[in-house]
Amino acid sequence: MQPYDERLSAPRSWWFIAVLMGVSVGLIMLPFGTLPMLGGLIGGAALACVAVSSYGSARVRVVADSLVAGEAKIPVSALGTPRVLDADEAAAWRTYKADPRAFMLLRSYIPTALRVEVTDPEDPTPYVYVSTRNPEALAAALTAVRSV
Repeated sequence: MQPYDERLSAPRSWWFIAVLMGVSVGLIMLPFGTLPMLGGLIGGAALACVAVSSYGSARVRVVADSLVAGEAKIPVSALGTPRVLDADEAAAWRTYKADPRAFMLLRSYIPTALRVEVTDPEDPTPYVYVSTRNPEALAAALTAVRSV
């Protein structure tokens, strides 16, 4: 069985923007003095970095016969055959082909994804869409868990 674990971390440019947010808050606080400016710089950058970190902390894992995508834990027995989506197909499935009932762990800065039909008749979710940098490895891990 192939283990799979991926963190969908935010791109470096987002961290740069978070630092710029801190600089902006520091400049806003500058008329009140040096100490408030430093407090605004540190506080603004810290809050922006926490926001970027929390958004980029989503994990995709295959653990103990389950697909864990963000907060969702889906048993592999309730899933169909995984389908690897290249950048163009992934863009289509997260826009005009998307079903509002689908579970989507979507990160727009990751161009590729994996789409898996939900085969459980009791579940109204038609499919699971998971953004991943390595959809082939995730599909292989799901297939390996199913065959065990």
